[in-house]
Amino acid sequence: MTNITKYFKAFYMSLGMFCGIPLPFFIWEEKYISLMVANIPFVGLLIGALWWLVGLLLLFLGAPLMIAAAIMAVTPFFIAGFIHLDGFMDTSDAHLSRRDLEDRLRILKDPNVGAFAVVMLAILLLLQFAAMHTIMENGRHLALFISISVISRCCSAFSIFTLRHMPTSNYIKNINGSYKVFVIFIAVIGFVFSYIYAGIFALIVLAAVILGFIWAIRVVYKSFEGISGDLLGYSLVIGELFGLITLAFLQGRWI
Repeated sequence: MTNITKYFKAFYMSLGMFCGIPLPFFIWEEKYISLMVANIPFVGLLIGALWWLVGLLLLFLGAPLMIAAAIMAVTPFFIAGFIHLDGFMDTSDAHLSRRDLEDRLRILKDPNVGAFAVVMLAILLLLQFAAMHTIMENGRHLALFISISVISRCCSAFSIFTLRHMPTSNYIKNINGSYKVFVIFIAVIGFVFSYIYAGIFALIVLAAVILGFIWAIRVVYKSFEGISGDLLGYSLVIGELFGLITLAFLQGRWI
């Protein structure tokens, strides 16, 4: 019973921190922070499932394509409580300033929205909408939204466990090596089920998510000499965008 309680608390903490769904009560215990991080992929599972269900509902209702694409483009941000989108904007502002490290860190923590954040948000939403337009037009393999959401968060959790943290980041407490293995195991399961569902196309889409995340985290890790929640949100958003664009391209060409 003790282990069940521990895992429930860790998942509940992860849900409260990385998802915008209202919860009936608050739980926070410092000793479960690492286990909370290991549960991030399960939060992705919930977000992805809701994202998929919204897509199915829009198709069932026969929603106009442009409206359906717009709703689907912003749905994951709404469900996640805009936490990753906030990180994307803050990181864009700081990284694209091209200033020295001290100034970049100051901009990263600045609550004001700068021009680079606005421009990058516009580009992100434009690309996300375009990808969703093609995906919803074809209306196939929507369940890959679940896989995209899970794999992007596996990348995020693994990065927390393996990369150097910025001084302001306090995710890690009592790192357990088994948590890394657990995150990799969840990712493998995600690939297997996705392959069963959509074949080689699913593997290409998920590979694109990972490559997009790696590219993004590599750029900002070098720029800020470590990782933080904002930088991980930035990389997660880009990884998922890579996956969606790849899915749209495959649907438009071959599926």
